[in-house]
Amino acid sequence: MADPALPSEAALDEVQRLAGPAATIASVVNLKGGQHAATWRVETEGPRRMMVVRQFPAGDSAAAHEAQVLRMLDGFGNMAPVLLASDLTGRWSDCPTTIISWLDGEADIMPSDPDAWAAQLGRVLAQVHAVPGDRLAGLPSVCGRRSGSRAALAGPAAEEIRSRWPQIAAAPDVLAHCDYWSGNVVWRHGVLTGIVDWSGAARGPRGFDVGWCRLDLCLLFDQRVAGVFLSAYEEAIGRPLGDIGLWDGWALARSCAGVTSWAPNYQPLGRVDLDERELRRRHSQLTSRLLDRT
Repeated sequence: MADPALPSEAALDEVQRLAGPAATIASVVNLKGGQHAATWRVETEGPRRMMVVRQFPAGDSAAAHEAQVLRMLDGFGNMAPVLLASDLTGRWSDCPTTIISWLDGEADIMPSDPDAWAAQLGRVLAQVHAVPGDRLAGLPSVCGRRSGSRAALAGPAAEEIRSRWPQIAAAPDVLAHCDYWSGNVVWRHGVLTGIVDWSGAARGPRGFDVGWCRLDLCLLFDQRVAGVFLSAYEEAIGRPLGDIGLWDGWALARSCAGVTSWAPNYQPLGRVDLDERELRRRHSQLTSRLLDRT
């Protein structure tokens, strides 16, 4: 979507209402690193409060879905935002809008200690996947969406993943964030303090998130760091995930057509080297290595 300079006036009015009758807007900061929704951190004075405004494209159902997921998570032990307000029907906003709590932290995809950083990503993802299954009944299935379907597979790994689709479809469901990468978590003093952008959450196999995050780590660093993440995840769940080649291949085949469009996610967070050409080169290299192993 086009990224306006500021949230709508109606959204800012709603932030003031939530903060209190004497509140005024002190600052509005655009939060970079995402492409789906335009997102800002809004700070008020009198009293001082921090909230996040997310505006989605007109007609987009992701805002309603994010609101549903955040209600279900209910803060997730302070690791997920709390839904404060939403306008999904045009009552006070021209486009679907959510207002959520601010998680104390910042995105960091250039850590000083990549191993410790990747291990935290693994342990926290295990917590997401441990959300009780009875809370997932209202969520869609990953495989029922186009982004998680066989139709989304492309590139050299696609044929192998299609041939093993029954194995994917038979895998038990957990709560899948569905865009669990290093830019969708926040950190404070080296500690992972929260997970953001729940607009795509669904029911799906553990490997959906694991393979996706491993792909991100390989693009940012290498397969060794992705291995540190996997080891921490498996230690947290108490068993091997199994058949990591399948989950890595699914992530590669799902992303083959669109990986070059991720440059605007990485570059505002400091990885200016990851332009379209470099992302394609690294993705192709990872795919070749996977196919060589299989």
